[in-house]
Amino acid sequence: MSKFRWNYRSIVFLLSVLDILAILVFHPAKSQAELPKSDVSTIEVEKNKAPEAVVNQTVDTSIAPVTLKKAPNDLQDRVIPVSQLLQATPPTKQKAPNNAAGQVTSVSQLSDIKPTDWAFQALQSLVERYGVIAGYTDGTFKGDRSLTRYEFAAGLNTALDRLNELIATSTTDLVKREDLDTIKKLQEQFSPELAQLRGRVDSLETRTAKLEATKFTTTTKLIGRVQIVASELLAGNNVVTKRPAPNNVTLQGSTSLRLNTSFNGKDSLGITIGGGNIESLGQTRAGLLGTYEGRTADNSSITFARNTLILSGVRYRFLPFPNTQVNIYPLSDGASEIGLSGPINPYFESSSATGANGISRFSRRSLVYNYGDSGPGIAVLQGLGKQVQLGLAYSAPNGGNPTTNNGLFTGRYLALAQLIYYSSNRNFRVAATYVNTYSPPNTLGFSGTNFGPAVGSNLVNSTVAGASTVGNLYGLQAFYQVNPKFAVNAWVSYAAHRYLGRGDGEAMDWAVGLAFPDLFSEGALGGVLVGMEPKMISLSRGVDLGAGAGQADKDTSLHVEAFYQYRIGDNIEVTPGLIWITAPNSDSSNPDSLFAWVRTVFRF
Repeated sequence: MSKFRWNYRSIVFLLSVLDILAILVFHPAKSQAELPKSDVSTIEVEKNKAPEAVVNQTVDTSIAPVTLKKAPNDLQDRVIPVSQLLQATPPTKQKAPNNAAGQVTSVSQLSDIKPTDWAFQALQSLVERYGVIAGYTDGTFKGDRSLTRYEFAAGLNTALDRLNELIATSTTDLVKREDLDTIKKLQEQFSPELAQLRGRVDSLETRTAKLEATKFTTTTKLIGRVQIVASELLAGNNVVTKRPAPNNVTLQGSTSLRLNTSFNGKDSLGITIGGGNIESLGQTRAGLLGTYEGRTADNSSITFARNTLILSGVRYRFLPFPNTQVNIYPLSDGASEIGLSGPINPYFESSSATGANGISRFSRRSLVYNYGDSGPGIAVLQGLGKQVQLGLAYSAPNGGNPTTNNGLFTGRYLALAQLIYYSSNRNFRVAATYVNTYSPPNTLGFSGTNFGPAVGSNLVNSTVAGASTVGNLYGLQAFYQVNPKFAVNAWVSYAAHRYLGRGDGEAMDWAVGLAFPDLFSEGALGGVLVGMEPKMISLSRGVDLGAGAGQADKDTSLHVEAFYQYRIGDNIEVTPGLIWITAPNSDSSNPDSLFAWVRTVFRF
């Protein structure tokens, strides 16, 4: 469609039209107070209606989350600081404000118009004599902006309405035939645009009414995520059989759908369903590699059939007080669901705030967060001023099971406390975390183990048959945004295991990650991480976890990971990556394993 420029030449043209009015009437123009207000601004036509308010998406645990540009929606809620959530409006239908401020009565009300401008007098006449010019909400006229023929037609229509009004109220018959012919030609020239403009408005009103009649809900938003993964184990042995693992290329996928609902604009009910067939490379003494080391982050649960949709999360979040957030989840992982780990590792932890995803489970969060399994619980986040936040969480992986050694308070549980400090400019944060966890004998969770982080060596994820296990975990995590293009995060964790009636064990892990936002392309992300997955560093002589009495892990296994996340538009991202594990299962007699992974994520 052709465009005019609504600039000073356009002003003079419109003024020439209105000057015809001066010779069509006997009396001068009425005072501004008597002029009828136009429904359409001559310099701006409202083109977009604000969508109905949907659910206020979830609250982040961090005071100032680090975000990548153009981050898409993920299955987790869009993160919002607690203080910002209080400012959210209830989920009611809202109308977007027009950019035009309405009719101005003096040219002096337009801050960007000066008496020295060559078209000043023309604009002054349009404003003060004819009342057909409106400004923007910021008090400017923006005389050099472009406008469409539809916008110009709307402005011309306002001028013609003024002309008709003056003719109708005129007491003279000084109208000249050539002047009326000029006006008629203008009307004919822009009649297609005016007709189309009216037709578009009518069509929008019809479509809006149809949407309102068939809408799902005004308070619920659906967020979808589909993954397609191509992968191959390039090298590696099964650490149990000591035989080379198959090097087969696979193509797998998963789908997750999340419904986020708000009832008052300050709360959120999240329901997640999903399923897929992305297999884990290994488990504790099972699977392709016979160990959880190098486990990828997107594997399907080992307790559910493949390609079967399951209810994988239910969580309700609300604010009882301005700086207090409460999360109640019948089915969820407390530490990860409410983002206790995300703020400390924002470029590797899966989250919609960053749109970032490390390839492996280990790269996303430390040992101290990994002992929780999906299950019911409650978490509270309390802001202590602008730079400190306290998080408390209690989860029971088998809390929905009423049988012996299960349930919310008599079975396996995890109690977490965390204190996070943020620097005043929000580019640095550090968290100290403590977890107490307990597992009755012979109980299992979704991870396939009754105790342990479901990453790291087999000994870390093992227990003594018939004995309950208690763990006290301590973690220190830090993140520093050096500049917009580079960030570093690191952690170290320690776990003290007590196998009741048998003895004790100690486990550790550590990692250092480097993130490169906007690497090679805006919205892209490069990531490199080096660390030691959880390993058993000491064990009491009377405890046998499968390697012999008192036998802890004898060697150090390193986890090296690199990935590059490239964004295709706002809703598609492709992430190739490599995971390299040295001395798998903390045993240098095992050859290194190398795994290639290409993940494509579609969000809607």
